[in-house]
Amino acid sequence: MADAGTGGNKDASGMTGQQKLVSVIIPVYNSRDFIIETLESVTAQTYGRIEVIVVDDGSSDDTGRVVLDYVNRLNGSTGSYDNITIKLLDNKKKKGAAGARNTGIDEAGGDYITFIDADDKWLPDKIEKQLIFMKDRGAAFSFTSYEFADENCVGMGKTARVPLSIDYRQALKNTTIFTSTVMFDMGKLSKEDIYFPYIASEDSANWWKILKKTGTASGLDEALTLYRRSGKTLSSNKLVGIKRIWGLYMNEGLSIPYSLYCFICFAINAVKRRI
Repeated sequence: MADAGTGGNKDASGMTGQQKLVSVIIPVYNSRDFIIETLESVTAQTYGRIEVIVVDDGSSDDTGRVVLDYVNRLNGSTGSYDNITIKLLDNKKKKGAAGARNTGIDEAGGDYITFIDADDKWLPDKIEKQLIFMKDRGAAFSFTSYEFADENCVGMGKTARVPLSIDYRQALKNTTIFTSTVMFDMGKLSKEDIYFPYIASEDSANWWKILKKTGTASGLDEALTLYRRSGKTLSSNKLVGIKRIWGLYMNEGLSIPYSLYCFICFAINAVKRRI
């Protein structure tokens, strides 16, 4: 593990010493072209006490060096970064998205844990607004709306809206919970509760698992994340995505008729989000 401790960010109130620690977990694999934009969106947060855990999942490119170079530049800047740390962990051998996130969870020391993928970006007040929302709602598990972005992570003006609350049965029919928007209150959940399962579509499977414990998750209907999409990736993954979702229903032990019902609802909701 390389501990690239830097400073952190400012909070509008300046009361950083009283703030809860937020752990941000970023799995990376051959992400050298995007990771700096992602890191910059995290270090630009208005919230002032953050630890960033970058997990290099066996990259074959120089992603790790790019991250360390960024940390070194940040350390040498004239800005105030006294309340943020960036740690780079190396999985050595590829474990996949679930394994990389679980490595980050193991290392996380935050009162809250959140995730962002290595090619997405946050708006500057994402963490601050989501924490306030969670405290107001008493939520253990929250997520937000997000805006679709092009290959350069420029917003396209299309927002995926989220409901104020969602439960397990509703989540089976809707993939509205996007990983780069999720946040957990670790005073109400354990690390064992939030570990990602080692199966296809591990993120959806994890939300369903956690919802069985929390009952509901709370949705902040404000687009605070930019979701970078690649046209090539989208077209090639449609059939794979269908198989994965059906596999999740089977893994949940749902009946064939109920699985078909959930899948039809899921497909309709997926199309609505993209129109």
